[in-house]
Order: sequence, then structure tokens, then C-alpha cells
Amino acid sequence: MVQRRKFLLGAVGAAGLAACTRSPSRSSSVWEQPTAAPIRLTAPTGRISPAGPAVLTVDGGRIESVTGLAGTVDADGTTWRSAGSLAYDKKYKVTARLLDSLGATVEKTAAFTTVKPRALAGVTFQANGLAALETGGTYGVGQPVIVAFSKAVKDRAAAEKAITVETSPPVDGKFFWVDNTIVHWRPAKYWAKGTTVKVSVNTVGVNLGNGLYGKANATTHFTIGRSLIAVSDNKTHRTRVYIDGKLARDMACSNGQGGYTKIANGEQIHFWTQSGPHVVLSKERTHSMSSASYGLSDPHNPFYYEPEDVQFCTRISYSGEFLHAAPWNTQLGQANTSHGCINLSTADAQWVYKNFLIGDVVEVVHSPKPLPTWDGLGDWTVPYTKYGT
Repeated sequence: MVQRRKFLLGAVGAAGLAACTRSPSRSSSVWEQPTAAPIRLTAPTGRISPAGPAVLTVDGGRIESVTGLAGTVDADGTTWRSAGSLAYDKKYKVTARLLDSLGATVEKTAAFTTVKPRALAGVTFQANGLAALETGGTYGVGQPVIVAFSKAVKDRAAAEKAITVETSPPVDGKFFWVDNTIVHWRPAKYWAKGTTVKVSVNTVGVNLGNGLYGKANATTHFTIGRSLIAVSDNKTHRTRVYIDGKLARDMACSNGQGGYTKIANGEQIHFWTQSGPHVVLSKERTHSMSSASYGLSDPHNPFYYEPEDVQFCTRISYSGEFLHAAPWNTQLGQANTSHGCINLSTADAQWVYKNFLIGDVVEVVHSPKPLPTWDGLGDWTVPYTKYGT
């Protein structure tokens, strides 16, 4: 009997254990694999500026690398930016190696296209209309910044925005358009001696109007030398040169005799040394001068003169005003008898030729004929309040 009782107890215990044990549910997802979040690569749309950068962004993952075009990936891995300028009117195709949210590698391609210009404009830097600006050169205190475009610019505001002038010490300045291709920039007053000037023109990708874009970016720099300002007085017949504010040379001169005549084409010309601040444009050891050079070829005209090689010539206007040696002129310091130039003794003209820089200033005073803005660098004849308007 004892054995049977043990058996029954054992049977009951086993049944109880079985009743308390659950079977796995058929709807359980214990073995389901995780899935990555959707990954999307976004590229620029439409035609983009070649100034760059072209930007790719990714959602749902990270950018590991991009091939097909140089560039860099941001630290967070969600953005890639192209490096440097792109070409105009070109379709770029790149392949991005991406990591999804689970770390798996995914490759996606993207494409974008740059703008197609109607035309391209190049840029050069000028000292004036007769000479290019020498990068690293030294110029006088009257030298404006001059940027020349190879084609006419319609959107001047866009062009000005693309030009940066950095100076040390810093000064403010204004733009002045001579015509649709040439723009000047100058400060309110003559430069301070020793000023350094850096000019950057970043027109790549800039619409200069009617689909005209910049061909290439350009930079230059120059330095302002000592301050040299000459004052030529029509009344006293003296030309005084001031270097850094101190009188350095006092020279007897003979300026333009004045008067008018007509040349063969019917145009009226004058013989004044024009009043106002001139800027030195060039220097020539010898220059051939004649009345025919400005259209006066009639030998019976009282203003006519034969060609002559003139020594130590420093040009201050496009129309032909020079400081030069005039050993034939017996009226130096006494009367104005020239055809418009500032006549000097040979020794004085040689000193000017040796010591003046392009960009130095020659202010002519007490002449009834003002210097037009276009005749040389007449920037300083315009009050700063009206400059650029």
C-alpha cells in the first residue's frame, strides 16, 4: 500500500507541473531580423553656379566617400561639398558610398549641371589706359584701382559686388564707371603713403547681365610709395613739388598759352594746360611731338609746329599734356607760351623724369580750362560726394 500511495502522489505532481507550463505562441517574432531606415541622397537641381560648392546631403545614413569629383564630407557625415570652382555648362556625375542606419554599405549616384553662359568676360587690371598695373608695383598717391572687363557689363551692381578692395590701413572707397567695361575705385582723399592695396575680382558664376559671366577670378596687389604732389601755377609760372608734405623742388615753368583753333575735321581744340588734379600716366625718355599728333597739319596755322624729339617726358593726360624739357623756351618762369604742356628746364625735367612715379599727382591751378574726367585719370577732379553717382 505504501508503494501505491507514492505512485499516486508522483502522478499528481507530474500533472500539476504540466498544467503550469505554457507553449510558445505561433504569433511571436523572437527570430525577426531588424531592417535599416530608408536612405535618401539629395543632389542640386537645376543649373548651378560653377563658383560652387555643389552639395550632396543624405537622410537615413552617413556619407562615407564620394568619387567622380573632389570634395569633402562634413564631420557629421550628412553633407558633402565639392572643392574649388566647377566648369561652365557641364554635367557632373558622382557616386556616393553610404552607410545605412545598421552600418551596411550602400552606393548611390547623383548628377548635377552648371550654368551655360551666353558669353564670358575676362578681367585685367590697369594702371591707366596706357599701361597695365604691375602686381607688386609701387604707385603714387593718386593711383585709383582700375578693373577692365573684356566685354560690356550691364549689371554694374553685380560686378561691384564681385570686386573686393582690401587696404592697410583700412579706408572706404567708391566705384566710378568710366564706361561699360572699365570701373575705377578710389578713397575719399589721396592714399596715405605706404598703404598696401589688394584687389580681388571673383566673377566666376556671377551673371554680369544678359547671361554674361566672369571667365576667371583674378587678384592683384600694389603699394603706395612716398607722397609726391606737384602744384603747377599758371599765374606764378612755378611748379613746386612736395614730397611727404615738404617742398622738394621749386621749378620755373611755362604752361599752355591758351586759345582755340579748328583742325582739318572741323573739331575745335584748345591750348591750355588744363586745371585740376592730374595723375602721372607714363614716362618716356624721348617723345616725338608735333601739332599733327592732335590733328593740326596746316603749316599756315599759327599753332602749327614741326615734329621734334623732346627729352624727359612725363605724361599727365591722354590728350598730350606732359612735363618735359623745353630748352628752346626763353619764357620759363615768366609767361605761358606752350601748346598745353608744362615746359621745364632740361635739368628740372630730368629730375621729374627720375623721381616721379606713375600715380603721382600734378595739380594745375589758375587755369580757365578744367581737366575733363575722361582725359587721363581725372578721378580726383570729381568731389567724393559725387564720385560714383
